[in-house]
Amino acid sequence: MPQPINSSLIHDIAIIGAGAAGCMAAIRARDLTPKVILIEKNPTIGRKILVTGNRRCNLTNIASREDFLEKFDTAKHFLKPAFFTFSNQHLQDFFTQNGLALKTEGPGKVFPATNSSRSVVTTLENILRQKNVLYRLDAHVLRVQKEAGHFILHLKDSPPIHAQRIIIATGGCSYAHTGSTGDGIRFAQELGHRTTPPFAALAPLTTKESWVKDLQGVSLVNVQLAFSRGTKKVTFGPGEMLFTHFGVSGPLILDASRPIIKLLQEKPSVILFLDLIPEIKKQGLEKEIREIFSRPGKATVGEFLQAYTPKNAAKIFLRRISLTPQKLLNQVTKAERLAIIATLKELPLTITGCLPLESAMVTDGGIAIEQIHSKTLRSKIIPGLYFAGETIEGRGPSGGYNLQQAFSTGFLAGESAGKSAQEG
Repeated sequence: MPQPINSSLIHDIAIIGAGAAGCMAAIRARDLTPKVILIEKNPTIGRKILVTGNRRCNLTNIASREDFLEKFDTAKHFLKPAFFTFSNQHLQDFFTQNGLALKTEGPGKVFPATNSSRSVVTTLENILRQKNVLYRLDAHVLRVQKEAGHFILHLKDSPPIHAQRIIIATGGCSYAHTGSTGDGIRFAQELGHRTTPPFAALAPLTTKESWVKDLQGVSLVNVQLAFSRGTKKVTFGPGEMLFTHFGVSGPLILDASRPIIKLLQEKPSVILFLDLIPEIKKQGLEKEIREIFSRPGKATVGEFLQAYTPKNAAKIFLRRISLTPQKLLNQVTKAERLAIIATLKELPLTITGCLPLESAMVTDGGIAIEQIHSKTLRSKIIPGLYFAGETIEGRGPSGGYNLQQAFSTGFLAGESAGKSAQEG
């Protein structure tokens, strides 16, 4: 029989994982109850925060709450209480009131004015210290057990930690070197929760076409892409993409990757169509090309295409449709003209996969949202158990949305667990 433990040694709340969600959960919980402990397997907090946004940390986005919800597709109704309890404006106020100046760039992306993710982690460390949050570093939780009305957190090479309530905020499975190795998802499974297998989201994509490798390092700006999902045409952009030695990457590709990766779970490949000049309608381009190509003179196909594509890309695109750059415009046949239009407006790419899970910016999958109370983020199966951050299924695009999800769900989980501790 297990021996009863002294109640003074049982924490009100233990948070597993000191990333964005875990730190925010600890900060909010400590406002409501004194016996809070934050547990992190790394020697420092915020390891994944440090590598986000090219180490600049895109904290959030200034989009409206309604726009935020729409970015999360099937998880939007579940996340509504979290985003309304702790919104993007709340997050910005939180950091500025704690001495971290922020700035907005591009399509609503919010960064620290320092341009350094380190300043975000330092600010969180300072707040945790000011609030006297107890935390354990280099503490690797191996197993979570519920016994005699409380939780036992079994640690590697250390005595167990006991808590009345726990918040699992261990992240997904991307950037494994930061400690995100799917521990929390496994804990949830062992405690009887249904989970979705983790898969890459916001990941670079691999392509079948060999000519893509010849464009390695070439960026296309202000382009749009489309693909079919059943009978529905899905479009992304305009935005920027990058050709790589394995396929395609860049902000536009990363944002489109999540639904594409889901489709690849059902079929061997997905055909993308790139529109290199979305600001010009296809019919207008056809008319413009007919007029330009009919002019007398020595203008070449290569010169024409360079007006719409990067210089080193034009030759590759022409080679793909068996046209030499030196061919005069007024010698181009109708079939060749149509091939040029198709290249500019409907350039096909066959997507065959994505980079490995650990290379994704974020992962999707995790604890099924149907098993979590959306208003509190408390488990519907195990009393006293809460979830936050990337352990919960449902992701948004790049641009600060997923980091805001982590902070928002962390705040709500910390608040809910803290209020429960107050009630006893």
